[in-house]
Amino acid sequence: MKLIFLGSGSAFTVGDGNFHSNMLLVDDHHNRLLIDCGSDARFSLYEQGFSHRDINDVYISHLHADHSGGLEWLAFKTKFDTRPPSKPVLHISSNLVDTLWKNVLSGGLQSINDELADLSTFFIVKEIDNTNKFQWHSVDIHLIQTDHILNDKIWVPSYGLFFKINNITCFITTDTQFKPDKYMTCYQQADIIFHDCETTATPSNVHTHYQQLLTLDPAIRAKTWLYHYNPGLLPNAKRDGFRGFVKKGQSFDFYDKSSFT
Repeated sequence: MKLIFLGSGSAFTVGDGNFHSNMLLVDDHHNRLLIDCGSDARFSLYEQGFSHRDINDVYISHLHADHSGGLEWLAFKTKFDTRPPSKPVLHISSNLVDTLWKNVLSGGLQSINDELADLSTFFIVKEIDNTNKFQWHSVDIHLIQTDHILNDKIWVPSYGLFFKINNITCFITTDTQFKPDKYMTCYQQADIIFHDCETTATPSNVHTHYQQLLTLDPAIRAKTWLYHYNPGLLPNAKRDGFRGFVKKGQSFDFYDKSSFT
């Protein structure tokens, strides 16, 4: 079982050879779960040797374009590819389903000749209910609600992932503000953490900034990989006690613990 970073950059990554920080979880039977599908997805998948035909399942954490902007491409490519397999399974919180269709996808996907399409035209939709967990083959995956952006004074739904494979417990924050108290249980229980990390000179206040992560306990930093960073010169993360910045195409093998170091 492997976790492959198709890219490790921020929403505005361009010109540095990196892509949006979408991931691919691949099991021993070549089932593939695409974790977020940003607008770079068709390029980042291709560069790692994959295509739309290799995506069995897709999980969407929230509705920003670097996490969901590639779904229109995936929907059309799989819909009009007559060779099986066809519809991918879409795993998404029930809090996001209506907004995904009405505000993100319907403008491009709704009209197909004489057919009025909906989300189920393109995907086998598996809504994740308020238990905030789903099963992907042998893996139980728990959603961790993150504090990323506000709509006026209401938090917009956004979810990280927490799961265990081969006795390695993994926490992927996806996008989040710095809320160590909120995530401390996940930080402590995880063997490996993949953390949203902004590296701009001026913090945006909607992502966790590198300078904030430096305040974490050294034991937490020691098991943390940083991703979703900005183009440009990066700090020396290993010197500062982290495992490092994830590189585009980097693969983590749950049956080879050395790949996480």
